[in-house]
Amino acid sequence: MIRNLKYVTSFNPKGTRKVAVLEIIHSLFIASPSGILLVVVWELFSENPDRTRVWTVVGVMFTMLIIQFFIASKTMLASHLWVYDLSTQLRIKLGNHIQKFSLGFFKKKDPGEIASVVLQDVASFEGIFGHSVGNIAAAAFGTVLLSVFLFIYDWRLALCLLLALPLIYPFLRIANYFISRLGRKQIEARNTVGAKFLEYVQGIRHLKSYGLTGEKHKGLEESFEDLRRKCIRMEAVPGPFIVTASIVFEIGFIVMVALGLYYLSHQSITIPVLITFLIMGYNLYTPLKVVMVDYLTLRYMNESLNRIIDVLEEPTMETEKDEIPESFDIAFNQVSFGYQDKLTVQNLDFTIPEKSMLALVGHSGSGKTTIASLIARFWDVSSGSITFGNTDIRNINQGQFYKFISEVFQEVYLFDDTLFNNVKIGHPEASAEQIYNAMELAQCLEFINDLPEGVHTKVGEGGSKLSGGQKQRISIARALLKDAPIVLLDEATASLDPENEIYIQKAIQELVRSKTVVVIAHKLSTIQNADQILVLNEGQIAEKGKHHELLEHNGIYRKMWDIQQRSSGWKVN
Repeated sequence: MIRNLKYVTSFNPKGTRKVAVLEIIHSLFIASPSGILLVVVWELFSENPDRTRVWTVVGVMFTMLIIQFFIASKTMLASHLWVYDLSTQLRIKLGNHIQKFSLGFFKKKDPGEIASVVLQDVASFEGIFGHSVGNIAAAAFGTVLLSVFLFIYDWRLALCLLLALPLIYPFLRIANYFISRLGRKQIEARNTVGAKFLEYVQGIRHLKSYGLTGEKHKGLEESFEDLRRKCIRMEAVPGPFIVTASIVFEIGFIVMVALGLYYLSHQSITIPVLITFLIMGYNLYTPLKVVMVDYLTLRYMNESLNRIIDVLEEPTMETEKDEIPESFDIAFNQVSFGYQDKLTVQNLDFTIPEKSMLALVGHSGSGKTTIASLIARFWDVSSGSITFGNTDIRNINQGQFYKFISEVFQEVYLFDDTLFNNVKIGHPEASAEQIYNAMELAQCLEFINDLPEGVHTKVGEGGSKLSGGQKQRISIARALLKDAPIVLLDEATASLDPENEIYIQKAIQELVRSKTVVVIAHKLSTIQNADQILVLNEGQIAEKGKHHELLEHNGIYRKMWDIQQRSSGWKVN
């Protein structure tokens, strides 16, 4: 836990030092009244009690109480702001780190698990540590201060009280073992609930159509029940060991009282010393008992921090090099790549000259999308290299790299914002005139002008308020605004109606002008003018050439062309 807290608090060292100083001062003011009270006790047991001195001490205690009020409020405010700042920096750091991962990270991690780390685990740290930092400080500094006082009065009784501390260690170790083990299972169950619920909401349309909503959707119901059981076990199993540790403190105090009475009967100590230990001895354990109550939640917080740090220490695709390509021809040099040790593409070797169009053709699973993903560096190659103008793309800084590429895929995601802001994502510094111009070239104004709020209309999450064709045009407007030298195009018209297809074909013609273009082709009629066509089969290049050359070859491309020509006029009987 200490290692994890050192890692997190290093994000704001100045705030950490400030809070530490304030907590020490606050702990001193909490412990001091007990010490000052001893002056009153000693004075009352003296032969000639000095009333003036007693009332002076009472006045000092009252003054310290007022000062403590102001210090406590300042300390509480500073510590909470400090924790909120740490959690804010954690979320930002996580967000910046996650965006640098390859898509392989997201394939092996459930989306609900990633969201849980950023939202729930950081919130767990924020809530638990924010409310426990004062108790931890009081337990550490207050206990040390009171122990010093007690050792001054009688080291034997002080040692008797402190012997309880090592005796609770075995119980804490056992509790810690169960918390670590059960905590991980509880977090896994929580993540499963998040993933199942997300799946339930996203698939509600299909679940309704098959009558599987509500109680009939057993998977979601079972995940909730599993989380309930593991939450109960998480509290119930280690709880008795924490309670036993608290009982050890009580036994330690009782033993100290018995030993004090024994010393008093043998005149080894005086009555004021015994009263001092009766008052201060019990206060010695108070902050420790409070921390014991927080112990379960603190260990649970530590499991959350472990998960956060695991993500932050996951290697990214970022490079320390910052090379800039001189041109934008694309070359694959003996490239192989696979998912989970199974090669998807093998020994690819081809070049796309700058400002030319390459079309990728092949059956489903042949490797078309994989090639586009490798160019966009969503993945890194398993072997070989991909270069832009003789510069290995792994040596280009990620922030700079993505300025060179625009993508238009069939699946378009729009953010729950205005049309204007969704297009502006392509170039955040663009002027309003440039954004309107991109919309016009992408044929967006045809439908935007009919909307009640025009370009300031909100599109809903994922663009739910727009049709598929309208979302495609907004996506093309983004790419036009970005004006990157390389365009990756997963043929956007493959599943659209004829009217939208005409609009989008016009928009695409504007987009690909004077660019290096890679098209994933579904309708072969749309790539007849491509400068180069690669026909893929089982991850390898089966054929290569122009449209007319491949037709003459009578290979895979010719068969696909003939099938599409025959099926172009199909109808339902």
